[in-house]
Amino acid sequence: MGEKAVPLLRRRRVKRSCPSCGPELGGEEKKGRGDPVSVQLFPPELVEHIISFLPVRDVVALGQTCRYFHEVCDAEGTWRRICRRLSPRLREQGSGVRPWKRAAVLNCTKGLYFQAFGGRRRCLSKSVAPLLAHGYRRFLPTKDHVFILDYAGTLFFLKNALISSTLGQIQWKRACRYVVLCRGAKDFASDPRCDTVYRKYLYVLATREQQGAAGTTSSRACDCVEVYLQSSGQRVFKMTFHHSMSFKQIALVGQETQRALLLLTEEGKIYSLVVNETQLDQPRSYTVQLALRKVSRCLPHLRVAYMASNQSSILYIMDQGGVYFEVHTPGVYRDLFGTLQAFDPLDQQMPLALSLPAKILFCALGYNHLGLVDEFGRIFMQGNNRYGQLGTGDKMDRGEPTQVHYLQRPIALWCGLNHSLVLSQALDFSKELLGCGCGAGGRLPGWPKGSASFVKLHVKVPLCACSLCSTRECLYMLSSHDIECHASFRDLPAGRVVGTPEPSLAAGAPQDPGGAAQACEEYLSQIHSCPTLQDRMEKMKEIVGWMPLMAAQKDFFWEALDMLQQAAGGDGPSAPNPES
Repeated sequence: MGEKAVPLLRRRRVKRSCPSCGPELGGEEKKGRGDPVSVQLFPPELVEHIISFLPVRDVVALGQTCRYFHEVCDAEGTWRRICRRLSPRLREQGSGVRPWKRAAVLNCTKGLYFQAFGGRRRCLSKSVAPLLAHGYRRFLPTKDHVFILDYAGTLFFLKNALISSTLGQIQWKRACRYVVLCRGAKDFASDPRCDTVYRKYLYVLATREQQGAAGTTSSRACDCVEVYLQSSGQRVFKMTFHHSMSFKQIALVGQETQRALLLLTEEGKIYSLVVNETQLDQPRSYTVQLALRKVSRCLPHLRVAYMASNQSSILYIMDQGGVYFEVHTPGVYRDLFGTLQAFDPLDQQMPLALSLPAKILFCALGYNHLGLVDEFGRIFMQGNNRYGQLGTGDKMDRGEPTQVHYLQRPIALWCGLNHSLVLSQALDFSKELLGCGCGAGGRLPGWPKGSASFVKLHVKVPLCACSLCSTRECLYMLSSHDIECHASFRDLPAGRVVGTPEPSLAAGAPQDPGGAAQACEEYLSQIHSCPTLQDRMEKMKEIVGWMPLMAAQKDFFWEALDMLQQAAGGDGPSAPNPES
């Protein structure tokens, strides 16, 4: 009886079959194992429930195995279950074509990473992750803390604090605790200078419900600007606008006593008002005047899509891709354009157009230099180049946008005080961080002496990093992947590719785009003038840094030169010369 009951006690084998391939054929070796059961016979709700317990990466990988699992893993029901497992407090679906999948990916990939420049520990750390956050959209570090805005309009206040380590020691940790600062936020800004010491107040553009006329119970949604102390998160000031005006971005410019708030409307117009920051902490009420900025008065036919600012200049990107500038001080104007010919101290709000070959998608604005990225993924730099912060391989200032030929299609761009950073993506979808300019204080990890061209920094970049920011003490990287934000770069037409010979009117005219042949002859003469082999090796490393090569190619040549130098009897492998 026991022998006959054995087949009945065996577990039935579940077989995976694909609708496009049909059921799997059985063989002689499968006789006696029981009838297989297809996964397709399971209720769809049960399959979705089982798959929802997998990590997001495994769900994506499972969806690539066959057509059946692709349909199951791509269904909104599956992603709704995953999203509720990752964020139990998220009660409403987000916006977009695929709201649940977008919400699940946003919450799976969110993270704020930082690497301190000082101290003995040089590794990437991760901040505390607010459970209420619906992805990360923007972040801003201040003197003591970090502020993060999510896709639901909630602004989080990440605090630095003293905590107890595993060894029982009390240590200071960055961004280890969080609280909700406010809800309904659209954008926020602080002092535009690179030094976080000056960021005393945080200006938040938000939407609030205001009561209607007296005797009525109706309310209207009105935009307002709320000012918070960055040290404690206490609100010290609030200004409310008429319900007919709707804004989407806020920026600051000017000194503390004459701080100008720039507000970008949904229609692409710029309004501004002036406040005195030194009087914000005094409890009083006063009226400020909101006026249309001159760029919108002089160019009424153009719509502003984005604006960037620092202490003494503003950059506007139009919806058609044009770029206009406001410069308020003669020193910054000279650094940016190399001359004071068109500077008018009596009319500092007059917008100046930049001459560019294509539509600009995004930008980065430093104190005296800037970076632009066009629709073809090309990077253009302009301004002061005393420390090599333009990445052109030399230290000559540029009074007009100059292309950095060996970098293309960046993810993010950052211009600091005397250095620049570029977040790029390799062919295998891995991320790397490149930097140039001044390396003092460890702001270019791995290159303490700086570099006049973009070099690969010794930083481990998260897979889903999308933006970055550098302060005097720390390097920050924000990780968040939005499936609805696809790469918008276009392919450069064949006739405009760098190195393509341009048609010449004179027959047989020499073709040397950019003077590359002449530069190579000069490099060879410099190498020939070196007296010893070691000097020639060092000079070659320096020249490799000057040449318009990709970061991976430069690393290859530097490593190869180190190997040759060691084989020739050198003192061992040496680090690449960061002066290049």
